[in-house]
Amino acid sequence: MLANLYAAFGLVFDPYVLAVILGSSIFGLFMGAIPGLSATMAVALLVPVTFFMPPVPAVAAMVSATAMAIFSGDIPGCLLRIPGTPSSAAYTDEAYAMTMKGKGEIALGASLVFSVIGGLFGTLVLILAAPALAELALKFSSFEYFWLVLMGLTCAIFIASENPLKGFVSLFIGMFIASIGMGNPSGVPRFTFDNTDLLGGVSLVPLMVGMFAMSEVLRFAVSRDQKMEIPGGAVGNVFKGMWDLMWKYPKSVLRGSVLGTLVGALPGAGADIAAWMSYAMSKKCSKEPEKFGTGHPEGIVESGAANNSALAGAWIPALVFGIPGDSITAIVIGVLYMKNLNPGPMIFVENPVSMYAIFIVFILANLLMLPLGYWCIKVSKRILKVPRNILMPLILLFCIVGSYATNNSVSDVGIMLVFGLLAYLMEENGFPVAPAVLGVVLGGMLEEHFVTSMIKADGEVLAFFSRPIAGTLGVCTILLWVLPLVVSRLRRKQLAQV
Repeated sequence: MLANLYAAFGLVFDPYVLAVILGSSIFGLFMGAIPGLSATMAVALLVPVTFFMPPVPAVAAMVSATAMAIFSGDIPGCLLRIPGTPSSAAYTDEAYAMTMKGKGEIALGASLVFSVIGGLFGTLVLILAAPALAELALKFSSFEYFWLVLMGLTCAIFIASENPLKGFVSLFIGMFIASIGMGNPSGVPRFTFDNTDLLGGVSLVPLMVGMFAMSEVLRFAVSRDQKMEIPGGAVGNVFKGMWDLMWKYPKSVLRGSVLGTLVGALPGAGADIAAWMSYAMSKKCSKEPEKFGTGHPEGIVESGAANNSALAGAWIPALVFGIPGDSITAIVIGVLYMKNLNPGPMIFVENPVSMYAIFIVFILANLLMLPLGYWCIKVSKRILKVPRNILMPLILLFCIVGSYATNNSVSDVGIMLVFGLLAYLMEENGFPVAPAVLGVVLGGMLEEHFVTSMIKADGEVLAFFSRPIAGTLGVCTILLWVLPLVVSRLRRKQLAQV
């Protein structure tokens, strides 16, 4: 083992590999920080480059770019209320509210520091417990996934702030959007209005760019009397106060890291779902839930740890069983096969040096995130000095280019514009956008797993509780629905007695 570990260190700390890690990290930071681009796109663009690389630097490039892109997606979310990646969308409003209060450096610092902590935790779990967690993930059938998705949708109501009814409406708008196209179990076109561009459904990236970025452009165009400078001033020392946050929210850091790793290890889940669930969990378990949405760092601490720990978690089923944990590892698996690192239980026996090298790269990429992330934040602070009447047209340009680049389709630009207008109208009338986005992400999965489970069970509803894990998740989900109602009723009785 020591000989393999020594050989792995030699592979990773080769000047060529280190140069690849550095270059891929800077590329990932750029891709994540540009709204409309994503970590998945960064990895996809790196695939042709890896054709000419040996196995270790090829995988190192993907690991480094992914880790950096997931973090840097928080930067435009914090400064401009435009999430750079889907996993940043869960706490974009929270981070932007902190910037509006002049606490942008705390939000960015929390995103950076706790992303590193979460990433290192996920890597530790990947190293120590990959086979066990992958085996647990394989026990999930459509019944377990149905309850997991339903729990995630329930979390959207917790995210939805003080008005649950408007949260429900927003959630169902998102689920309706998810039902558009042929991506349903029966393969029947729905709500396409004979438009062939909608047969494949609504693309998530143009939708998110529209709902978060285009809506801001519209808001500025309508309210020209607002300040021309982005409030909050220059970003100061992002590491100041991080130790205090660590001591104040240790449970949040641990909870986000654990939940992110577990959700990441579930095939098809990914960092974005982990971030949404962690933010909702943070609000539910917080001693100050009323502060969420007003610029409170607790949710950012937990979600930031979750989305980066989910990255390492997604590699568990990918390496051990060849099952992608998310869209990124789906691409990585193809590269692993191309480099003769065939995923499966025997990969640790046949290629132990390469596996140790990948683990070392994970640790190195997360540690490298601290200096490079700090540099990226300091460069990004220049955005604060740009007048909004110059900045907004540039953002509109990025919206159009980012939406078009997703599928090289003009119709995606139209989707971006339509959903930008929809998000603007929703927010102007007090309807939160976050549940709608979560409804789009999880709506299709809910229908697919429900129909599959009903076919398996021959229409027997109790089958959803027949398996141990499914039954536990089902009971927990129902308790999430019932407990708030019971607590509310008990409080009313106590008030009536007083």
